[in-house]
Amino acid sequence: MARRYDSSTTTFSPEGRLHQVEYAIEAINNAGTCVGILASDGIVMASERRITSGLLAPAKTSEKTYQLCNHAACNVAGLTADANMLIDQARLRAGRYQYQYQEPIPVEQLVEYVCNYKQFYTQRGGLRPFGVSFLFAGYDEQHGFQLYQSDPSGNYSGWKATVIGSNNQAGKSLLKSEYITGEATEDEKIPDLQDALKLAVKVLNRTMDGTTTAAAVEKMELFTLTVEDGKCVHHILKTEEAQQVIEAVETETASAGDA
Repeated sequence: MARRYDSSTTTFSPEGRLHQVEYAIEAINNAGTCVGILASDGIVMASERRITSGLLAPAKTSEKTYQLCNHAACNVAGLTADANMLIDQARLRAGRYQYQYQEPIPVEQLVEYVCNYKQFYTQRGGLRPFGVSFLFAGYDEQHGFQLYQSDPSGNYSGWKATVIGSNNQAGKSLLKSEYITGEATEDEKIPDLQDALKLAVKVLNRTMDGTTTAAAVEKMELFTLTVEDGKCVHHILKTEEAQQVIEAVETETASAGDA
């Protein structure tokens, strides 16, 4: 029955499903893992680099993390070519808003604009959904640090910590058990940036299944968004910095195992 309805994004199946959108979401479940964690003093985004060949020249810029404007960035899981088009649209919208109103665009408004653009491609004949999901990280004066997730259908939602890409369910189960939401008691606080970095590495270790330390440094990309002197700072950790975080996680894991 599904084959009669899965060639079009504009036709619902008798079960009320849009199969092409579901196929796009399934494609993302096979992409490199991305983790987003909201910290008390910033946002951490970690992603899995997939090296397809040692003969490829090193990328000059990150292929997983992109700056959209001064106060927002995103992580990509899925087809990079599709993501590039949406990133260009987001940057254009942010620039036009800044020019028109002389102030930064609210983070959620920027996310909503990108998601509306994605939804348009699920409702017109001859088009296919974008095969990409995003984690958006941003900061504005009204709502502080914010983390959003979007999928090919155009839906988006705000999160304190989430995972997209391959093995995302295993990553989410780890976050549920180890991320402190700060809602249980008055004294409980969400993790700071360093703890969030360690938790992100633990999640990637879980989703990448037994990667060694040397390989993990090459395969992991760690990004932080913080505010210093009223300005947002985008920082992708260098190899040495990432290695220190990974080694700290391994030391904690070994200590817990000995205990």
